[in-house]
Amino acid sequence: MKKPIVADVSLLFVTLIWGTTFVLVQNAIELLEPFSFNGIRFLAAALLLMLWLLIFERRQLKFINLRLLLSGVFIGFWLFLGYVTQTIGLLYTTTSKAGFITGLSVVFVPLFSMFLLKQFPSRNAVFGVLTATVGLFLLTMTDVSSLNIGDGFVFICAISFALQIIFTGKFSYKYPTLLLTVIQISTVAILSIFSAFLFEDWQNSLYPKVLLSKDVLVALIITSLFATALAFLLQTNFQKYTTATRVALIFAMEPVFAAITGFYFANERLSYSALVGCLLIFAGMIFAELPASKLPALRKNKSLQS
Repeated sequence: MKKPIVADVSLLFVTLIWGTTFVLVQNAIELLEPFSFNGIRFLAAALLLMLWLLIFERRQLKFINLRLLLSGVFIGFWLFLGYVTQTIGLLYTTTSKAGFITGLSVVFVPLFSMFLLKQFPSRNAVFGVLTATVGLFLLTMTDVSSLNIGDGFVFICAISFALQIIFTGKFSYKYPTLLLTVIQISTVAILSIFSAFLFEDWQNSLYPKVLLSKDVLVALIITSLFATALAFLLQTNFQKYTTATRVALIFAMEPVFAAITGFYFANERLSYSALVGCLLIFAGMIFAELPASKLPALRKNKSLQS
């Protein structure tokens, strides 16, 4: 199997993990505030990966230098900013609007790639992005209300996640995967813990009644191990074999997996428009994978393909 195909399948698996853990996180942050939850989640993931690094991949430590540290911190900063602005935004806007605006990162990635990295998406990738964006709207926008400050914060979140995808792809070529992932996740952990001290009742996270409650403990174990340590390790490793635009399209499947999980495990119901939205997001991802010759509308002007 070719590396780009393996990369896309692996990244789709990452998206599946994130989508299926959404319900777990929602239940957990009802007891443990978001910054505290993310601080513990990312710290546990960083320690797990650091332990693996020291035991099995110690040879990677010889590659540590200032540029590697700054690159990992830089990626981690955008990831943290995405989480923090999304959290603040949800205080003022609806979940459905936040879901759609966050999903706009699928549009921002090819735009920023053109300006920052001089990488131009193919015509079928652009077609896939537009299709997925319509799908996101149908899936998430159950209400259309006027814009507010929360929408602005979530807009920053979408930009941040887009930049995290772009710069992960850029730096993953240059540095050892595990080492870069450890630095990135540690950065998010440190910034989240610092934010918890500033903005939350952080002492609440020290109470055994909260930390050891079933919803919180299960969510922390699963998200730390699978949705953070494994997921970001896979993203960092496999992004070097595909394009940032294809990664963004694959990640656009997260709300689809979240909706399916909510349907089966939280008794949530999907409207017909949401079902159509899921199909369009999936179709957009498939369009981006196909050669332009397979799409009749894109057969012309082949010289414009990148």
